[in-house]
Formats: sequence, C-alpha cells, structure tokens
Amino acid sequence: MGHAPTDRINPETEEQSSMERPLSPFMFPTWYRFQITSGLSILHRLTGIGLAVGSILLVWWLVAVAAGGEWFAATHAFIASPLGILLLFLWSVAFFYHLCNGIRHLAWDAGRGFEIRSAYRSGYAVLAATAVLTVLTWLTVILA
Repeated sequence: MGHAPTDRINPETEEQSSMERPLSPFMFPTWYRFQITSGLSILHRLTGIGLAVGSILLVWWLVAVAAGGEWFAATHAFIASPLGILLLFLWSVAFFYHLCNGIRHLAWDAGRGFEIRSAYRSGYAVLAATAVLTVLTWLTVILA
C-alpha cells in the first residue's frame, strides 16, 4: 500500500493525512520570500501574454492599411490617441523585456548563468536593457 510523498500515516489510527505545506509559489509572502528570479519568471509569462494580445492591434492596423479609407482613418485616430500611444508603449516594453529575457533563457539552455549571483546579475541586466531599448526606441519615434 504505497502513499504519495506528501502524505503521512498516523501510527495510532493508521489514517492518512496530508502534510501542511505550501501548494503554490503564489503564496507570497506567507510561505516564500520574494526573489527577483521569481518575479522575472512571472513577468516573462505576463509579457508573453501581453505580446499575444498586443499583436491583435498590429493585425488590426495591417487590415486597416489594406482596407484604406475610413477604416485606416479610424485606426490611425485610435493609435494616435493617448490610449493608443500608451498601448504601443506598453507593447514595446513587453517586447523588449521578453526579447532580453529570452536571450537570458538561451544562455541558461547552454548551461551558463545558473549561479545565484549570475542569475541576479543577468536579471538586473535584463531590466536595464529593457529600459534602455524602450527609451531609445521611443526617442527615435518622437524625434523622427
């Protein structure tokens, strides 16, 4: 009669009871101390979702360009609005973060950067590169 490693048997009653331990790392800060590596992992997933959702705006714009006329005018008005610019800005941040963190993951796939100090340094480097690339891109857009 095998039991899962998370179970234990009370020797007096021979009843099975579950061990009380955390079920998910999303139980911050009750069970886990926050670490940048955990935050960056969650952010990588969220930016992936953001890129997928933001791609809908890109497809909408491409269809509007092909359709021309009123469709394009309405789409351009939305994208040039403050909300449209904010969405483009957030999409660019998500893009650069996901790109830089993806490169970090490629280094990990090659077996490099697993040491705690390296993981923290590369995490901060990803955040810095995201900020620099986003600022450079938007400066180019604004100044062009």
